[in-house]
Amino acid sequence: MHVTAIKTPRLFVNDNLLGVISTTIPQSALSERSVLVVTSKVVALWEGAVAEIPRTKEEKHKLIQSESQLYTKPTSSKYDLMLTVRDDVLGVNAGIDESNVAEGFVLLPENSYQSAAHIWQFLRKQYGLREVGVIITDSVSMPLRWGVVGRSLGHCGFKAIKSRIGEKDLFDREITMTQMAVSQALATAAVFEMGEVAESTPLCILTEIPHIEFQDAPPSKEEIDTYKIALEDDVYAPLLMNARWQKGQKV
Repeated sequence: MHVTAIKTPRLFVNDNLLGVISTTIPQSALSERSVLVVTSKVVALWEGAVAEIPRTKEEKHKLIQSESQLYTKPTSSKYDLMLTVRDDVLGVNAGIDESNVAEGFVLLPENSYQSAAHIWQFLRKQYGLREVGVIITDSVSMPLRWGVVGRSLGHCGFKAIKSRIGEKDLFDREITMTQMAVSQALATAAVFEMGEVAESTPLCILTEIPHIEFQDAPPSKEEIDTYKIALEDDVYAPLLMNARWQKGQKV
């Protein structure tokens, strides 16, 4: 697989992201069976998903509550951080970030799947492509490990999960549970290449991708729902179900 980060000008609130894509990515750079990865931050700036900088910690906590489905109190963390569930994904502070933005706090896109579909439709028309994918990414920390990795918040144009159930392993044993998180794996590779600080590379092109099955339509609601796991059904349920969750406003 080839992973190529794309440098762009600095982006500000309400900048035309589609215009930036068309001017920074030449026609020859985006080919059939490629995937364009876009950071959630520049999608949020494009969509105007920016809040004023809170004046106090209490205002910041209220902003996080308003952007969360579930949250824990900041006093439960030695770092004054809130564990949150937003878009059915576990994270910290509902993905709200103040780095690499001229003013305000950048929120997550309102609907990352819808944003991915919008970009996907643009790519198919602008670049004359049939099989192409889009991923909207965010960075997240992993339990019991320092550092952040990339994850997929929304995708379009390919199947996010590849089941290996029914296949045989090296010793002819049948696989009964393994499913590959294609969109998540691709997001991790792309975010590592794009960087986290002042690289100014919020776009990334992936080519020669293994284990990917392209689709001719955005994922349906039913498809998206199959990617999600309820807290009580998750392998980490013993931890997740015992967190002191509060209900947020993003229900």
